[in-house]
Amino acid sequence: MRTTLTLDDDVVKTIREEMKSGDGKTFKEAVNELIRLGRYFKQDKVDKKRKPFKVKAKNLGVYDHLNYDNIAELLEKLEGPFHK
Repeated sequence: MRTTLTLDDDVVKTIREEMKSGDGKTFKEAVNELIRLGRYFKQDKVDKKRKPFKVKAKNLGVYDHLNYDNIAELLEKLEGPFHK
C-alpha cells in the first residue's frame, strides 16, 4: 500500500541510522521494521514505568481441625452453606 507521510527530522534520522546498520535495508524496509518494533515494544515502555508487584506473605497458621485438601468443604465450614 502506498501512502504519503510527513516525518519529523528525528524520525528520519533514526530511519537513516537503521539503513546504515549494515543490513543494506532500503528506506521502505527500515520504516516498516521500525514501525513493527514500535508496535511490539510499546507495551514494554508502559510496563517499565510500573512498580514491580510484590506479595507480602503472612503466616496464617495451620488449624488441625480443618481439612485443607477439600476447598469446598473448608469454605462451607468457615463461611457457612451460602458461601457461593
